[in-house]
Amino acid sequence: MTRSALINKHKVLFWYTPEDKKEAISDALLVETLLNYGTLNDIRELIETLGLENVARIFFSASGRQKGNYTPQIRHYFTLVFNRYAPQRDIK
Repeated sequence: MTRSALINKHKVLFWYTPEDKKEAISDALLVETLLNYGTLNDIRELIETLGLENVARIFFSASGRQKGNYTPQIRHYFTLVFNRYAPQRDIK
């Protein structure tokens, strides 16, 4: 699945973004939204599209307000998952 198809499939999650701007959604926002609100299949599609290491890098690179946008349960769970399956050597 392409990035555009993934965004289009889940466009209801980006209701606040004008239709003509949806393609410009950043990878950070895409990862944050699908990890917080997506189903397990949505997350699988995200990982297939962007790659496990890239999703983990984006997740771990969130700081400040971005980091606070993940719910505590999601933050904890995906920290465990990504540390196990896509360990980051330079970003923690």
